[in-house]
Amino acid sequence: MKVIRALPLLLALALVSGACADQQVRVAAQGGIDAAEHSGLNVALRSALADHFLVGAALNREQILGSDIASHDAIAEQFSALTAENSMKWEKLQPLEDVFYWDIADRLVEFAAANDMHVTGHALVWHQQTPDWVFEDDRGNPASRELLLSRMERHIKAVVGRYRGKVQSWDVVNEALNDDGSLRDSKWRRIIGDDYIEKAFRFAHEADPDALLYYNDFNMYFPGKRAGAIRLVQYLLDRGVPIHGIGLQAHLELDQPRSIALVEESIVEYAALGVDVMLTELDVSVLPFPETSDGGAEITDRFAYEARLNPYVDGLPEDVQGRYADFYSELFGVLLRHSDKITRVTFWGVHDGQSWKNGWPIPGRTDYPLPFDRDNRPKPALLNVLDLLDAANE
Repeated sequence: MKVIRALPLLLALALVSGACADQQVRVAAQGGIDAAEHSGLNVALRSALADHFLVGAALNREQILGSDIASHDAIAEQFSALTAENSMKWEKLQPLEDVFYWDIADRLVEFAAANDMHVTGHALVWHQQTPDWVFEDDRGNPASRELLLSRMERHIKAVVGRYRGKVQSWDVVNEALNDDGSLRDSKWRRIIGDDYIEKAFRFAHEADPDALLYYNDFNMYFPGKRAGAIRLVQYLLDRGVPIHGIGLQAHLELDQPRSIALVEESIVEYAALGVDVMLTELDVSVLPFPETSDGGAEITDRFAYEARLNPYVDGLPEDVQGRYADFYSELFGVLLRHSDKITRVTFWGVHDGQSWKNGWPIPGRTDYPLPFDRDNRPKPALLNVLDLLDAANE
C-alpha cells in the first residue's frame, strides 16, 4: 500500500499516545497538547480502530487539492475513510445542466485509492446545494414529475457510474425528514411525490450494484425523528429497495450530555432493522447556542453575532477542555460497546479551523468541535479515546 507521508500529526501522536494518567499536561491556547512533554509509541486512529470500525474525515477543497499541507500530509495516516465535505454535491458537480466538473472529486477518489481508503459520496439527492435549474423547466416554471425524475436519474447515473467500483458507498438521500419524523416538503417531494426517495435508491443501485447505499440525516437520535427514520427505512426494505445503512450525522453539543444516551438507543434500534449504522458527520460544539435555536444542522438557520455566544476566542479554559475530553471519552465508550453494529465513524472535518461550526449558525465564532486543533495537534480528548482503545484491544 502506498502511504503519503504524515509527519506533522503523526509526530504529535507519537509523542502523546503513551502518556501516563498521572502526567501533567499543559493545554495550549487552542486546546492541543504540548508534544514536548510526552513520549510514547506511534499510534494512528485508522490502525487503533481497525478492529472496530472505519474512522473517517470530511475533506474540504484545499485538503483534497493538497494546498492545506499540514492536514493533507496526515490524512492518509490517520483515517481509513473519506467524504468530500462539499465537492461531490450537485451544485459542485453539475452546476449547469449536463455540464460536469469532475476534477476535485476525481482527486479525492485518486487519493483514497492510493492510500487504501473507503470513500463515501455525499450527497446525491438533497434539498440544499442543488441548483435552481434542476427544479425548473426551460421557461423557469416548476419542472414536471417526469422532467425532474429524468434529471435525477441522469445525474445519479452519471456520478455513480463515473465512480463505479471506486466509491464504495453513497449518501443517496440526505435530510428528507423533519424533526417530528414526517417527510420534509422539499421540491423533490412536491414535484415527484413521496416515491422520490425510492427512485433515487433504485437509480443509484442500477448505476453501481455493488455500492452500499445510505440514508443520511441530522437529529436522528431524537425519538420523533428516529421513529420516522425507522418507518422510512422499513418501508423501503419492505418494497425491496436497495438500502444498506443509516447515517447519523451526530452534530453534538457539549452542553447536551443526554445526547450520548440517545445516540446509543438509536444505534441499537437502527441496527435492529438489519442495516449498517454509522456516525457520519461527528463534531462536538463547545459554544452556547441562542435560546431560540433548536440545534440540529439546518444550514439555513442564522442568528446574529453576540459576544456572549463566542466566549472562547482566546482558547478553551481547562475546565471546558476537561469536560470536552470526558464527552468524547463517554461517546467513544458507547461506540466501542456497539462496534459490532457500527461500520464507520466520520468526523466532519480534520481540525478545528476547518469546521463549519465556526460560521454556523452564527458567523464569526471560534469553535473547537474536532479532536485536532487548528495546528493539527491532538487534543486531550483524543488521548482519552486512545486510552479506551488500548483497553478495548487488550
